[in-house]
Amino acid sequence: MKLPAPPTEDSFRSPLHHPRVATVIGRWLAAAVVICFLTGLFSHFVQETSAWLHIPTRPASLYRVTQGLHVLSGTIAVPLLLAKLWTVYPKLFAKPELKTLLERGSILVLVAAMALELFIGYLNTLQWYPWPFPFKQTHYALAWIIVGALLVHIAVKLPLIRSHWRRTTDAVPESLPPATTGLTRRGLFRTVAGAASLVGISTIGQSVPVFGPVAVLAPRKPNVGPQGLPVNRTAHDAGVFRIAADWRFTISGPQQLSLSLTELQGLPQSRSDLPIACVEGWSQGAHWEGIRIRDLLHLCGAPASSRVRVVSMEKGGFYATTELPPEYAADPLTLLALRLNGGELALDHGFPARIIAPNRPGVLQTKWVHRLEVLS
Repeated sequence: MKLPAPPTEDSFRSPLHHPRVATVIGRWLAAAVVICFLTGLFSHFVQETSAWLHIPTRPASLYRVTQGLHVLSGTIAVPLLLAKLWTVYPKLFAKPELKTLLERGSILVLVAAMALELFIGYLNTLQWYPWPFPFKQTHYALAWIIVGALLVHIAVKLPLIRSHWRRTTDAVPESLPPATTGLTRRGLFRTVAGAASLVGISTIGQSVPVFGPVAVLAPRKPNVGPQGLPVNRTAHDAGVFRIAADWRFTISGPQQLSLSLTELQGLPQSRSDLPIACVEGWSQGAHWEGIRIRDLLHLCGAPASSRVRVVSMEKGGFYATTELPPEYAADPLTLLALRLNGGELALDHGFPARIIAPNRPGVLQTKWVHRLEVLS
C-alpha cells in the first residue's frame, strides 16, 4: 500500500494561518515582551544599587506598579505565544532553503528562550527553584537573548509584516476554504484576547486589591499573613529563632552608637504608608512606624545623604547584607521600622527592626536588622 505524501505548507489551507493573523497576534505578543523586558530591566537595576546608578525614590509605589506589570505581561505572554505558534506552525513543513536558515535560527532561539524564560519566571513566583543555575542572572541573560532574537526575526520578516500590518490588506484569497473549525479570524482574535485577559485578571489580584477575590491563579493573597501582610522568607527559614533579651542595635559611623530596643522606641517616631512589593509580583500596602534613617544618621554625626550598609541577623542568604543608596537614606519615608499596622513587628516580619523604604523591592527591605554601617 502506497503511503500518503508527507504534508507540506500548502496542506494547511485554513485562513486562520494567514500572515495577517500571525501579524496581529505577533503585535500583541511583541507589546507584552517589550513591557516585560523594560519593567524587568528596571527591577534588575533597582536591585543592583550600584554607586553610579541613581534610582529615584518617588513615586513611592513605582516598583509596585512596574513589577506588577512585569509579572502580568509575562503571564499573558503565555497564551499569546501559544496562539502565535499555532498560526505559523505550517511553516515547519516548508522545505528549508539557504536564505531561510537565519530566519529559522532566530525563531528557534526566540521560541526556546521565551519558553524557558516564562517557565522559570513562573516558578519564581512560586519560589521554587529546581535547577542548579542562579535564577536572577539567568533570567536577566535570557531577556537580552529574547530581545536580540526578536529584533533579528522582525528584521527578516519586516516586508511581510508591513504588507499585512493594516486591515486594508486583510483580504483572503478566494482559493482558501473556510476554517474547518468554524472559527473566523475575528473570532480567533477575540478568543486569544479573551484568554489573555482572563489569565491576567486571575493573577493581577496579587498586586491590585480590587481583583483580589478573583485572583484564583495568583500564588499569593496580598492580605494573608501575619499582621495582614504575606511573608516570603520566614524567621525559621532565615535562621532567626529568637531575639536575645540583651539585643542591641548599633550604628557604625563618625560616632559609634549602641541602642536597646527600649531606647529605639524612645526616639522620635515617624510613620510611612508604604507597600511591600516583591519581585514575585505580589504587593500589599501597610502602615509602618519607626525612626527615620536620616535621623539615625544625624545622631551618629553622618550626613543624611550617606550610603549605608544594612546588616541583618539572618544566617546566610543573598540579602543578609544590603545597601541603602544616599537618595534612599535621605528620604523621610525610609524608616528603621519597629511597628507594623499598629502593632509590634512579628518575628516573621523582622522583629525587632527592619528597613522600609519607598520604591524598593521587598528583598531589599531588610528584616532582623541589628547594625547600620555608614560607608560614605
